[in-house]
Amino acid sequence: MSLFSAFNINASGMTAERYRMDVISENVANANTTRTVDGSPYRRKVVAFTEKSGQASFKHVLGQQTEHTHSVSGTNANVSHTHVVAHTHTRQGYTGTGVKVSGLYEDHVTEMKMVYDPSHPDADENGYVTYPNVDIITEMTNMIDASRAYEANSTAFNASKAMVQKGLEIGAM
Repeated sequence: MSLFSAFNINASGMTAERYRMDVISENVANANTTRTVDGSPYRRKVVAFTEKSGQASFKHVLGQQTEHTHSVSGTNANVSHTHVVAHTHTRQGYTGTGVKVSGLYEDHVTEMKMVYDPSHPDADENGYVTYPNVDIITEMTNMIDASRAYEANSTAFNASKAMVQKGLEIGAM
């Protein structure tokens, strides 16, 4: 794996996590939005990641290949989002391609919150208001997770940069 590949992998992770933080911020900002443009309450959004170039594989010594994908999943409010850390093991070393956002999905699994408030303009005939399926505690936990993943990618990027700088210093001697 070249050092530029390491830069690309870490940069893709930072970009994906930054996007995830933006979506989480949107969820938090709309936690009390009972009416969107289409007239329905806001629905929580979830980001999904995948490897940039497809499935990773594990190459055996005899040259046989079997599919082997590594992923780290977190489940929040019955909707899972998956961070795929894709890589290939070979006798020569460890390589990877990074991640990309594979989709932005609305959470249709978690139920909307029904609150009794007959004075609310969006109350139904029984006096209940349908609020978004956004749980602030879940969103803040996801924000911390995304922030730490971003920091980890940033630290790895800076370590790769330091290695390149040291290599250039050695070459200049």
